[in-house]
Amino acid sequence: MTTVARRDLVSVIIPVGSRHSDIGALHADYRAGLAAAGHACEFVYVLDGPNPAIADQLRGLSATGEPITVLSLGRRFGEATALMVGFERCAGDRILTLPAYAQVDARDIGTLVDALDDSDVVVSHRTPRAGSWFERLRRTAFHNLLAFNTGLRFNDLGCGARAVRRRVLEEIQIYGDQHRFLAVLADRHGFHVREVPVRQSPLDRRAGVYRPREYARGFIDIFTVFFLVRFTKKPLRFFGMMGVSTFVVGALIVLWLVADRLFFGHSLATRPALLLASLLVVLGFQLFALGLLGELMIFTHAGQIKDYRVETIVGGESDDQQDGTSHL
Repeated sequence: MTTVARRDLVSVIIPVGSRHSDIGALHADYRAGLAAAGHACEFVYVLDGPNPAIADQLRGLSATGEPITVLSLGRRFGEATALMVGFERCAGDRILTLPAYAQVDARDIGTLVDALDDSDVVVSHRTPRAGSWFERLRRTAFHNLLAFNTGLRFNDLGCGARAVRRRVLEEIQIYGDQHRFLAVLADRHGFHVREVPVRQSPLDRRAGVYRPREYARGFIDIFTVFFLVRFTKKPLRFFGMMGVSTFVVGALIVLWLVADRLFFGHSLATRPALLLASLLVVLGFQLFALGLLGELMIFTHAGQIKDYRVETIVGGESDDQQDGTSHL
């Protein structure tokens, strides 16, 4: 494939998990939406775990001449892994990730690709958004908590329709459930991130509610991203702050107990607070030591960790300039 063709090609990666719509109808909608926007595209379907029925249906589409590649994983690894597997096999410089079920109006997906002209990552914001009051409350709480921890405000990171430049996924490795936070991780690396409003599909309806463990996982994921964004190269700031705070609280309690014993004659043997204070002091030391150990590991491997990107180069040739493009 030539450089020009690769630059113009849009690679569509669709991970297929346990939740999916009629793949034939969905593929036709996606294909029509991209064709209407004038984008040449290829489709990479990644089956997250064996799914013979969907695989046969996709092979039938491929036999009709559709530009489809089908990858099937041996077991379920999660959407983030499926997206990275698809990325390794796609060819375009512009990558569009789409869900295997209706979320956005297919007529608007071309808007996501067009927005890459001045951005590196484009995420969708389904609007107007249908749903119950509980769903709106859940979404608001999630995004407010994320904004509080990262300083970034988004409205619909749960939407699987997003457009990404190839260089973003070449520098950022996602795993677990981090596909939802790709925009946050990209912003941390200095990429330009943009949120674009799109119409919600009338078929985007989810019956029932999430299980409690899903909410627990979401909270833990936000904490993980918070740590990755702020303390990846500065673990001592996080663990040191917690350790010093814990140690100070424990030390103050110890001082109060000692003063109470010396000046008021109260016995320490029957004071549970003494045990609590001792535990806080020891825990503070341990947390600080854990942060120090993390700093030593980061120092040892700092040369192999890249958490930045060079946007422009003046006075020399870059890879983009050699390809005939420039960011200046």
